[in-house]
Amino acid sequence: MQFPGRRKKVIGSSQNDLYDHCLQFYGQPPLENISLTEFETFAVERLKLLKSVENIGVSYVKNSEQYVKKLDAEFSSLNFPLRTELGDRRVQGGTSEYEKRRKDHISHFILRLAYCQTEDLRRWFIQQEMDLFRYRFGELTSKHKTDFLHKNNLKYETVSAEEKKSLKDKLITSSYGLSGITVEEYDFYKVPFQDALDLVRTRKVYLLAGNAYIPHHEIVTIVLNDFRTRLSKALAMTARSLPAVQSDERLQPLLSHLSHAYVGQDYSIQKNMGKISLEQIDALSGKSFPLCMRHLHKALRENHHLRHGGRMQYGLFLKGIGLTLDQALQFWRSEFVKGKVDADKFDKAYAYSVRHMFGKEGKRTDYTPYSCMKVILSNPPSQGDYHGCPFRHSDPELLKQKLQNYKVSPSGINQLLPMLAEILELVKGMHYQLACQKYFELTHNVEDAGFSLNHPNQYFTESQKLLGGGLEIKKEVDMSQRSQENPANMTRPSQANSKQAHEEMGDLDSFFQDE
Repeated sequence: MQFPGRRKKVIGSSQNDLYDHCLQFYGQPPLENISLTEFETFAVERLKLLKSVENIGVSYVKNSEQYVKKLDAEFSSLNFPLRTELGDRRVQGGTSEYEKRRKDHISHFILRLAYCQTEDLRRWFIQQEMDLFRYRFGELTSKHKTDFLHKNNLKYETVSAEEKKSLKDKLITSSYGLSGITVEEYDFYKVPFQDALDLVRTRKVYLLAGNAYIPHHEIVTIVLNDFRTRLSKALAMTARSLPAVQSDERLQPLLSHLSHAYVGQDYSIQKNMGKISLEQIDALSGKSFPLCMRHLHKALRENHHLRHGGRMQYGLFLKGIGLTLDQALQFWRSEFVKGKVDADKFDKAYAYSVRHMFGKEGKRTDYTPYSCMKVILSNPPSQGDYHGCPFRHSDPELLKQKLQNYKVSPSGINQLLPMLAEILELVKGMHYQLACQKYFELTHNVEDAGFSLNHPNQYFTESQKLLGGGLEIKKEVDMSQRSQENPANMTRPSQANSKQAHEEMGDLDSFFQDE
């Protein structure tokens, strides 16, 4: 699948026609050959972009100044197209606009292949692509918006200045947030009313002679509806043809990996190996473990056993935070023998799997701790299992009880309830990682975590940085409550307990501060 040497000469003119606008509906699939390396690189970078769109969209008001600024930065860092003019000129030795548009086009179709496989994946992909499209369309000038509409056979007529003047009062009355000045300054589009039913239903537009007069800031609603319809149909068609693509042994592993892909830091590199003692695990589980690992730790301590899915998820997490192989064997053995497993049975039936996690048995693969996407999307828990993501796999009422039980709120129930409601709303919207990030802010008593959560071990690392003095703790409204807190629950240990806490956690804190 290497690049053919005459690619640009053979298909150059058609590709220039395809990329003559910085935005497209992705109606025509790419026809050129690309290398497997470029195939994977394009896919991973678009996946990073869509993840950023999701995270920024929940953290900031969509289309606000901060939202646009953050997405501008992501586009720039990942080399996706922003400029409206096409050219081969490279900016300061960087990527040309043509190459960025080509990457945008190809990467979209690659992720179609990966995200057409299930309803959940399709829904997530459509939502992020729509948010991305809305942002990009909103950044276009009036001329480029009109060019885009005409290029895609959405030939909506721009209302002339004379017609706007004659209908000025009616346009102001029927269109939200408009004044006489804005009517004169901004474009209006004349659209058949059947193409604007959402706007007609909500009475946001003026109707005359079968046409809806759409103000410039509402035309994106029409275009987005069209984009959603096209993309939804395209994903359904892609899903039907997927078996033929998956039969290619070069592509099948890549496509399977992409839908569960983790694109953040590699936590299989244990810089902190041996930094944690077994005696610290109970204390750390209450302070710095994400909810999924805290749930597994609690189940292990209560039942003295975990099934294979739980042992893999929790065992690799512990490996990632610094347990050595010897410590892991001691940890699992000491817990299992408290239940129905004696030492001999543990050595025969379970010790092998622990050594296997560390790459000492079988294929000798050094396994990586599970990312959030892997925990959420693979191997859902059944009856008697404790692995998985509590935000994804728990009943909402049980999840609410867990969150209330695990959170000791220094500022009382008045602060806790609104944040719980916000977490449950994120869960309802299937933003499971963002719900976990909000849980981090709740349990660590900070306004903004300052990172996008993608991995349980990232949660642990950020927690340790924070508890070691990395971020400013938000101030409590009622200072009298602080004096009534149990010192063990305070972010900083009391003077009486500080020496003991420092001796217990000192090496660990200093490690994470040095990172």
